[in-house]
Amino acid sequence: MNDVSNRLTNRVQLTTDGLHAYLEAVTDSFGSQVDFAQLQKIYGKEGSTANSEKKYSPAECIGCKKHSVSGNPDPKHISTSYVERKNLIMRMHMRRFTRLTNAFSKKIENHIYAIALYFVYYNFVKIHTTLRVPPAMEAGLIKRLMSIEDIVRLADK
Repeated sequence: MNDVSNRLTNRVQLTTDGLHAYLEAVTDSFGSQVDFAQLQKIYGKEGSTANSEKKYSPAECIGCKKHSVSGNPDPKHISTSYVERKNLIMRMHMRRFTRLTNAFSKKIENHIYAIALYFVYYNFVKIHTTLRVPPAMEAGLIKRLMSIEDIVRLADK
């Protein structure tokens, strides 16, 4: 959370899930300079745990409770949908985050390297359909499209 707060220059609205640890982490990192809310999902009863199809599935979400923690968060924008979508994209592109696969990272160093490579690829090589260019090009960080070979050359340095 400190890393996030150090990278921001403007006041932001931040939404987390109901994990209690976020309360202290956000307060310690941002102080009063954030519009902070929590969104807590309410889950229904789990189905039979003996059913092998449901064994690794979460219980059904039957509702959400939103509450303001500090600042003045806009209730229309209290959502974890964007970060949940980003997590899904990352899990689908990088199977190291998927348990019960042979790609699951067992060593933290390998996991860190895989994440770094993924973000370089995602931001500097992959053409996003909504932008029609990689995000780094849209942000003006690069002038030409990078390739996998460019990434390999960076790693060699």
